[in-house]
Amino acid sequence: MKKEETVKLMSWDGFEFVVERRAAMVSNTLRNMLTSPGSFAETQRGEVRFPEISGAVLEKICQYFYWSLHYSSGKETDFHIEPEITLDLMMAANFLDT
Repeated sequence: MKKEETVKLMSWDGFEFVVERRAAMVSNTLRNMLTSPGSFAETQRGEVRFPEISGAVLEKICQYFYWSLHYSSGKETDFHIEPEITLDLMMAANFLDT
């Protein structure tokens, strides 16, 4: 897979997740960051830093991106969320507009 087909998402605690660009586009916020005209660092480098999102939450967000792509056709299935990250995940999902 080519570098321009991926996006690197980085948490505040040093975890990095490389996801397919099409998966990252599940998030309207990331879509805007990565496709906006101009010379935004996120657009140029294909990297997005999240200074307030932990690695555990960002990992779950990445899982959701792929889950959403896979099940967007309407097949009903559950997406498991660990109770201990629920609040942080809801805040991150609100920010990412997913």
